[in-house]
Amino acid sequence: MTANKFKAGDQFPIIELPTLDGDNISLGIPQTGFDWKMVVVYRGKHCPLCTRYLNELEKLKEDFFKLGIDIVAVSADSETQVTAHMADLTVSYPVAYGLSIEQMQQLGLYISHPRSARETDHPFSEPGLYVINDKGQVQVLDISNGPFVRPELGVLLSGLSFIRNPENNYPIRGTYE
Repeated sequence: MTANKFKAGDQFPIIELPTLDGDNISLGIPQTGFDWKMVVVYRGKHCPLCTRYLNELEKLKEDFFKLGIDIVAVSADSETQVTAHMADLTVSYPVAYGLSIEQMQQLGLYISHPRSARETDHPFSEPGLYVINDKGQVQVLDISNGPFVRPELGVLLSGLSFIRNPENNYPIRGTYE
C-alpha cells in the first residue's frame, strides 16, 4: 500500500543510489548539459514488460535529450540482479539499483511482494515515472499498481515537448487542493 500520495509540484526528494559503473547518482538531479530529469522506476529483472519498456526508452533517449531531459532508471534489484538484467537490456542511460522500501514509500510507489522465489527474492515497487523540472519540482508523474499500466513513451515525449515550449506557458497540472 502507498504510504503517502506524492503530489505534482512537490520537490523531488534527495535519493542517492549506486549504478553499475560504480558511481552513485542522485535520482532527481540532472547530469551536466540537462536541466530536467526523468526518473523511471521499474519492477526489476523479473518483469518482461519492464525490460521492453526500458529498451523502448533507449530508442527515444536522444529525443528526450534534445528537450533537455536527462534519464535514469531505478529498481529495488540488487547489483547482481541488475548485472544479469543487462544481458536483456540495450540501454546506455544510467540504471540505478537498491531502492529501499522506505525510499519507495517516500516516492508514493505501490509495493508488492514476490509471488514466488522464482519471481524475485525481495519486495519491489510497481512502475512509477517522474519528470522533474529545473526547479526540482515534479512536473509530471505517473504511479501504477501493476506492470500493465505505464505512460506510452511517444505520447509522453510529445507532451513534454509541448510543456517545454516557453510559448505555451504550461503550468504543473493537478495541484488543486
